[in-house]
Amino acid sequence: MADTKQTDTAGRGNEAPRKASWRSIGPGIVVAATGVGAGDLVATLIAGGKFGYTLLWAAVIGCLVKISLAEAAGRWHLATGRTLFDGWRSLGSWTTVYFAGYVVIWGFVYGAAAMSSSALPLAALFPDVMDFKLWAVLCGLVGLVFVWFNRYAVFEKVMTVLVGVMFLVTVYLAIRVTPRLDSAFAGLAPVLPDGSLFYTLGLIGGVGGTITLAAYGYWVNAKGWTDTSWMKVMRLDNRVAYVTTGIFVVAMLFVGAELLHSSGVALAKGDRGLLDLSAVLEERYGSATAKLFLIGFFATSFTSLIGVWHGVSLMFADFVTKYRPSLIAPGTRPDKSVPFRAYLLWLTFPPISLLFLDQPFGLIVAYGVIGALFMPFLALTLLWLLNSARTPSEWRNGLLSNGMLGAAGLLFLVLCVQQVRDLPW
Repeated sequence: MADTKQTDTAGRGNEAPRKASWRSIGPGIVVAATGVGAGDLVATLIAGGKFGYTLLWAAVIGCLVKISLAEAAGRWHLATGRTLFDGWRSLGSWTTVYFAGYVVIWGFVYGAAAMSSSALPLAALFPDVMDFKLWAVLCGLVGLVFVWFNRYAVFEKVMTVLVGVMFLVTVYLAIRVTPRLDSAFAGLAPVLPDGSLFYTLGLIGGVGGTITLAAYGYWVNAKGWTDTSWMKVMRLDNRVAYVTTGIFVVAMLFVGAELLHSSGVALAKGDRGLLDLSAVLEERYGSATAKLFLIGFFATSFTSLIGVWHGVSLMFADFVTKYRPSLIAPGTRPDKSVPFRAYLLWLTFPPISLLFLDQPFGLIVAYGVIGALFMPFLALTLLWLLNSARTPSEWRNGLLSNGMLGAAGLLFLVLCVQQVRDLPW
């Protein structure tokens, strides 16, 4: 069977450093950047706009939840030498049925959403160049070509640069709106204003929480981290990534609290809400600040696009290989395999049709249901796997890991029920 754990030959044979260092990090930045999309930014801005700094504590807890989930996924890969899908498969055929339906339907709809989200800021920056839908198609094709022809090492470097752009733009905006630090510190106290429950749960569970958390272990292996000697490096990598994400989220909450809450401005839901914010920024601070924000908006959206194109395609390649190992010749890196590239094409070309058609009602409902189920599925199956004999005893969950994963599972179950209830049945 082909090696599905290592995708970049440059990383093979690496020895773990005696001491974890900043120079080693990488996959955590990739997973964090991929998980934070334009929709997450809007949710954070709306929370800040409605409740000011009051829910800042929820953003902090959300980052801790994501650290625990990504650490668990990485620990499974390093401690067992098996992929996450291999672990799911050991729990029964029901996991395979769910994952197969998920990657097909979710990928089809998400592909169109990611292309649209990346196109919005480009169409706003260059309104006279081409139509919005053509921008969306171009973003999808650029993502396809980039992932198709590049190794993980190049992919990681590009993602890191885009994360730097995202980070600098959001921190600049947070400073520009002159946050009230006394109110911000007060927001670290866990308080629930009237009507804030589901905003709070969404803030904890939504930002940075997608299937890409499950892809973290695959990126860890792609980096060349393949055994427990890399455990300390992986944990540092994961913490740095989500601390960065936490600063990013807090910065956007500051913008929402100062720019929207104080003036009563309401944003549209979804990615287009960021265009509303761009208009507010231009009115308050001038066109240069608005354009800088649109550049950060594009970096946020495009990292999610190419991150999913790469990470979920790796998971799909692993999924197919378990049933059709002959599709990957011995010695072939998974990111050059037929299943990997087939899923890349699935993410790109069929979704283009949704850009030119109203999205089918039944497909949207199915997408919403299986998408809502994924995060509780991930948290609870990791809890199962890492407390069982499938994991070496020294790397099984402790009290803290069990508490965090259990809390995450319950949180995501509540969010799942709410998201399914809100679907347009």
